Amino acid sequence: MIPSLPGARKAAVVSLTAGALMAVTALASPAQAATAPSISGKGGFVLNNASSATVYSKTADTRRQMASTTKIMTVAVVLSTKGVDLNRKVTVKQAYRDYVAKEGASTADLRTGDKVTVRQLLYGTMLPSGCDAAYALADTFGTGSTNAARTKSFIAKMNAKAVELKLKNTKFDSFDGISQAGNNYTTPRDLAKIAQYAMKNSNFRAVVKATSYKSTAPTSTGGTRTYTWYNTNKLLGSYSGAIGIKTGTGTAAGPCLVFAATRGSKTLVGVVLNSADRYKDAAKLLDYGFGSSTAKTMKLRTLPAGAQQD
Repeated sequence: MIPSLPGARKAAVVSLTAGALMAVTALASPAQAATAPSISGKGGFVLNNASSATVYSKTADTRRQMASTTKIMTVAVVLSTKGVDLNRKVTVKQAYRDYVAKEGASTADLRTGDKVTVRQLLYGTMLPSGCDAAYALADTFGTGSTNAARTKSFIAKMNAKAVELKLKNTKFDSFDGISQAGNNYTTPRDLAKIAQYAMKNSNFRAVVKATSYKSTAPTSTGGTRTYTWYNTNKLLGSYSGAIGIKTGTGTAAGPCLVFAATRGSKTLVGVVLNSADRYKDAAKLLDYGFGSSTAKTMKLRTLPAGAQQD
């Protein structure tokens, strides 16, 4: 029999203790990859929706243009309006069509004289990224005697909401992301907070989760028009658990994506700005947060021919 050695016993105890600690640490930590992924986006941020804890961060506080992800705040402001009636009818103005034609902007193809509901405008703003629908919302929920005055006051409401959310690096000069002066900016961290706030609203969640939306509206001649919109966010239907949120593309902003996904009891909300491959970036970041490897095999949902791209 080999006599017990004090040094050997000490080593065994240390080894056992270290193993126990490792086991406890593994149980206490969320399922998450050990190494943060590299993304092509110039900025990125992911937070845990329930705790607001930071999951991933890359130049999270650097101000950047946000393109059509601006519309998240547009819709959030409408939905936070006291007593908002989603069935309220709004008559489409020619000015909305003229605007998208002038800017070469993405459109819901709203037809002049049609009477659409606020709910339809929410879908028209978020799914095909309709700048005409966003204009209609700003014109309807702003105050003033002219289109310009009403949209200006609505943008002021967007900035007031940013202040309310204590966002120090966000400013809006546009209701849809088309910025003439370049004073429409945010950061990955701020934009994730805007998205987190918006996702508290069940109507917002229903809109951004839909891959498509079909509805009818009365025309000015007494007929009925059918509108069909497809969500430009290809992460939906491609990444398991994806529940939103919004694409954005602009000359200054580059391709952007605000995204969210739920698996089990865990929901992550994230942002990538100015990305060379926003969907792959988003999938990698979600995999990092969920501790999965979906990005490697993900195949993007394709949009029908003629659908808006953003």
